Amino acid sequence: MNDGLPYRLIGLVWTLAVALSPAALVASPESRPGQELANLVLQDCGSCHGMTLKGGLGPALRPDDLENRSVDAIAAIIRDGVPGTAMPPWKPLLAPEDIEWISQQLKAGSLVSTRVSD
Repeated sequence: MNDGLPYRLIGLVWTLAVALSPAALVASPESRPGQELANLVLQDCGSCHGMTLKGGLGPALRPDDLENRSVDAIAAIIRDGVPGTAMPPWKPLLAPEDIEWISQQLKAGSLVSTRVSD
């Protein structure tokens, strides 16, 4: 029995949902304003990493949790995804500068949601 199969299926479903969303179908990887990217992180990333980024299906994305990762390492995970997990690659949907911005903001803790109590 393949214990990783459910996670691969979740990853596949998530990737298809993102790729086939109306925004993805009309959007090209052009740079987006900061607030739009912040909302993307809290809504799309938050669906797996938790609305307050404390973790869920995916790991926590708070500064203490990212302490041992560089901005470049965080960007590589966002850009390329993590094979064998539910983390899809965002390279087809986000411009390189947006991936860099998100990585910097996650590392700094600037995207921790204040809308949902901790």
